[in-house]
Amino acid sequence: MADTEMKWYVMRAVSGKESKVKEYIDAEIKKGDFGKFVSQVLIPTEKVVQVRNGKRIVKERNHLPGYVLVEAALVGEIPVLLRNTPNVLGFLGESNSNPTPLRQSEVNRLLGAVDEMQDVPEEVLIPYTEGETVKVTEGPFSGFSAVIEEVNNEKKKLKVMVKIFGRKTPLELGFMQVEKE
Repeated sequence: MADTEMKWYVMRAVSGKESKVKEYIDAEIKKGDFGKFVSQVLIPTEKVVQVRNGKRIVKERNHLPGYVLVEAALVGEIPVLLRNTPNVLGFLGESNSNPTPLRQSEVNRLLGAVDEMQDVPEEVLIPYTEGETVKVTEGPFSGFSAVIEEVNNEKKKLKVMVKIFGRKTPLELGFMQVEKE
């Protein structure tokens, strides 16, 4: 019964169709077609915060686009059934039609990273760059145009230069206080 040991494998999927592959395999597991040979399917995701029109939007995006993790015992017809799943291109590390399982250290790192990403505060994707012109939306200078001098990702602040009465005045503003022009 050593052949039925569950190991983690990486399946290549059509990019953008990872969730469809996961749904299909989960449905097959529930129907019993995979029996006790496929236990779980994972798509590593991460939370990303974007700032659009002054609003904070939290999105989940694939940590490994185009890949799906499957814990399975590849016995008999199981590799063929998994390979013939719609939107699946095959297994990663496939040699002589025998997929290579992930090492335990890789599995721990991937699963650990997935767990850590649930607890880590969301990372903001900064749409601002130095030298860019932005419009101030909050505070006493709202409505003024400004040029970004410095972007501080850690503090989520921008140092900008606002032109008031023909003179440039430095300001420090939060990411949520400005918007792109």
